[in-house]
Amino acid sequence: MNLKERFSALSLAFSPDQELIEKLWSEIEKNYSQKSRHYHNLAHLESMFSELDAVNVRISNYLNISFSVFYHDIIYDSSSKSNEEKSADFAKERLQQLNINETDISEIYHQILATKAHQNSDNKDLNYLLDADLSILGKDLEIYIDYTRKIRKEYSIYPDLLYKPGRKKVLKHFLEMENIFKTDYFREKYEKQARKNIEWEIDNL
Repeated sequence: MNLKERFSALSLAFSPDQELIEKLWSEIEKNYSQKSRHYHNLAHLESMFSELDAVNVRISNYLNISFSVFYHDIIYDSSSKSNEEKSADFAKERLQQLNINETDISEIYHQILATKAHQNSDNKDLNYLLDADLSILGKDLEIYIDYTRKIRKEYSIYPDLLYKPGRKKVLKHFLEMENIFKTDYFREKYEKQARKNIEWEIDNL
């Protein structure tokens, strides 16, 4: 199932309005396809769904998690510090148009906000979402290197003088965590390689 089919199937559970669903999908596609997006694009969403589909039986509310994936980076500006807040607000407005109940909208809203700090949560579903979002960190080194290049392009407005110290700070923060990944599944799959990859990047910055 491609992303458009996935979004349509999700949305039809709440609204029969095909025209609205088409409009909401076009908006998602347009935002994630902006020229400035080298990593935070549709391929990132596909990768997250690939990771989450493998553990969907462990997730209590896959509908909400799915909407959170679609909207978590809908607003992405590398010079802004409020992308997650703006994305959460954007999602809330669109999901209200689909007549999703307020309890679910609130959960999705807070899941999107949580992708900012990536803190461990008491909510198991949220931990799976956060781990899928960071799964790139634990891929093979070749894939990880490609990811670092794409992130650098997204931050091309910043010279190395500013970018490198900022990036190092983020990477060291990950290494200082007791666990980068919050769920047993993702920890076993990616933790070891993620630490190796991050150390490699710090050494090569």
